[in-house]
Amino acid sequence: MPDLEAEDQKLVTLARSARARNGAAEGAAVRDTDGRTYAATTVELPSFRLTAVQGAVAAALSSGAEGLEAAVVVTTDALVDEASVQAVRDVAKLAPIVRAEPSGEIAEVLQP
Repeated sequence: MPDLEAEDQKLVTLARSARARNGAAEGAAVRDTDGRTYAATTVELPSFRLTAVQGAVAAALSSGAEGLEAAVVVTTDALVDEASVQAVRDVAKLAPIVRAEPSGEIAEVLQP
């Protein structure tokens, strides 16, 4: 897997930090078209569930983001959850989605 650009590596770091801080199954981070970053972790409550990516996308949109440049999810899962992919694609059809291991190693990059 090729090395990521510095701005995408920053998203990996943010997602790993959020996951570790909350002890969550997943951590995610997105970068909006203005260069601002948003991080979130999985939310599992009796009344609703959000993937980490959905949480990060929701945080970006609720802060006024008009689009996304990239998304990262740190997970031990072998695949990026379809709900996570769709959350990014709803906002940015061309944004890459990076799946990273908890170690920070890049497992795959989903291109549109």
